[in-house]
Amino acid sequence: MAETLRAEGHEVATAASGRAALEAVDGHAPDLMLLDLKLRDLDGPTLLAKLQEGTTRVPFIVVTGQGDEKVAVEVMKRGALDYIMKDTALLDLLPAVVQRTLDAQAQARALAAAQTEHQRLEREVLAAAERERQSIGADLHDGLGQLLTAVGLMCTALKEDTADTQPAVAKNLEQMCGMLREAVAQTRYLARGLVPVGDEPDALQTGLTELAARTNGLGRVQCQLDCPATVLLADPAVTGHLYRIAQEAVNNAVKHSRAGRITIRLTQNARRLLLEVADDGIGLSESRAAGVGLGLMRHRASVIGAKLEIISKPRGGVTVACVLPVKA
Repeated sequence: MAETLRAEGHEVATAASGRAALEAVDGHAPDLMLLDLKLRDLDGPTLLAKLQEGTTRVPFIVVTGQGDEKVAVEVMKRGALDYIMKDTALLDLLPAVVQRTLDAQAQARALAAAQTEHQRLEREVLAAAERERQSIGADLHDGLGQLLTAVGLMCTALKEDTADTQPAVAKNLEQMCGMLREAVAQTRYLARGLVPVGDEPDALQTGLTELAARTNGLGRVQCQLDCPATVLLADPAVTGHLYRIAQEAVNNAVKHSRAGRITIRLTQNARRLLLEVADDGIGLSESRAAGVGLGLMRHRASVIGAKLEIISKPRGGVTVACVLPVKA
């Protein structure tokens, strides 16, 4: 078998026993291992069990004799990529089976690399969008917000100067001052929405508290945060994505659900972090289920390795649940 594969241009090493095979692959996994199920010191399943105990994962093909088909099937369940019978056609079939398996492994590695690169680019795009939001939010707060505040102060001073001599003008100026105060408040609201959270470990909890307060301030729906214990996150990027998921879910509930109450729940234990946004509205229509907002929430969840589930009940509202595994 070794000579046949060498003749096809493969680099081949052999091991005369199961223990020798374990030593050979320790720290240096081959591209492919051909495993005989009948070894003089270890049987095939035992060797596989020992290989799976280690950190090195070795792709393998089973070589089995007639009458061992049941054993071969069992080993296939343990991860064998293929199997080949010991018969007169063995050496003729072996090169093609090996090459097919190596090609499949190469394709799998290329696909994994492409997926990793795709995820990296997705993270970069979202990070760039977040930086742009923060820049716009800073401009709103420090530029437009400060300008409106200055105009409001000037209007207040002018109102005081005309209060005694021109009461009608002073009354109009009072209305202008109120409008300017509302414009400043809306500017700050927009700026805070664009720059929702900071870098502190408790930034998510703080941001969700403010999100609930701002939603309550709209006067259309009651919104509360249910967070029984402090939740700390070390990664600002994860914090940002979780906040955006909650923000989108709350905005959807306010705009479309006709809800009277929205509850944001945030809990964490040793295994997972759970973020839920639940409303008591009319449920999720098909058009909303296919909307951009829900798709973006799912995308954000996938970027940080979380699982997003959307549960809709007619006349029972919608629950958006995001589960993030907690890494050790």
